[in-house]
Amino acid sequence: MTWRTAMERALYGPGGFYRRGESPAEHFRTSVHASGRFAGALARLLTEVDEALGRPARVDLVDVGAGSGRLLAGIAGCVPADLDRRLVLTAVELAPRPPGIPARIRWRDDLPAEITGMVIANEWLDNVPLDVVERTPDGPRTVLVDPATGAERPGPLPGPDDADWLDRWWPLREPGDRAEIGRTRCAAWAAVVERLRRGLAVAMDYFHTRAARPPYGTLTGYRDGATVPAVPDGSCDVTAHVALDACVVAGEGAGATETVLTTQREALRALGITGGRPPLDLARTDPPAYLAALTHAGEEAELIDPGGLGGFGWLVQSTGIPVPDVLSRLSEPSGTGTRTAR
Repeated sequence: MTWRTAMERALYGPGGFYRRGESPAEHFRTSVHASGRFAGALARLLTEVDEALGRPARVDLVDVGAGSGRLLAGIAGCVPADLDRRLVLTAVELAPRPPGIPARIRWRDDLPAEITGMVIANEWLDNVPLDVVERTPDGPRTVLVDPATGAERPGPLPGPDDADWLDRWWPLREPGDRAEIGRTRCAAWAAVVERLRRGLAVAMDYFHTRAARPPYGTLTGYRDGATVPAVPDGSCDVTAHVALDACVVAGEGAGATETVLTTQREALRALGITGGRPPLDLARTDPPAYLAALTHAGEEAELIDPGGLGGFGWLVQSTGIPVPDVLSRLSEPSGTGTRTAR
């Protein structure tokens, strides 16, 4: 079968990896699990969005691919009390609602029809299933995969829509070159932006741009904190990096009025995450405070490490409001981000 079909069944079919309610923290390390300071930074961004919206009576905070719901709860716990009273928390997640999450978090398996506020999608697009194409001596061919073993063979020519996407975003030049067709991710992101009446949408993921596409693709599996072969049998997470530059255009086509594409390192530094060590004098005057500050500095350093979580891409798009000044002047990335094993 095609990789798109295999991923869909392995991740979201009956008994699939995410349908079982697997916790991402058991298999790979995300910014959410690295530090609560990640939620704090997003709370500062949400506060900026609230001000730009004119402090409405209701502010939506929607987490697409919410996992355990931990990020939503963390952000709500960091915003000012006035905003918290007006905040409506929605988790969009196919997995069952986990026990113990705050009752105020609404749990659903599809996007709300309308959103006024902020949407976050932290490591969601990388799990949107996609097809793989390889250039052979006879031209590009859609790759077929045995879901039980991961063994591959060339299949049919890519369809017209996939061929158009390839030509624009990931042209294949040499036999053996592979591309992961991000058209499904573009459509998924456009569906998010279409529902944003006024506010901000932020996608955070490991990524690449047209200037630095990996020639052999990025399909990877994760299980129990380790990288494993990408076998779509339901036993592991199967992911691929996201062509965020293509998602930019999809979001603009869906109504986004402003866009910033940057790295997590740049975005979090702008939001106050610096990784700066506390002054040594504090160790002499208040050792417990020094140790706490040193722990926080280590957590922040992990979040902005350019070789790890800090290398993730941030796609920020707004509708009806400007992108907050704190992010609007950030530079566009030129490299690629990577996922960090647990």
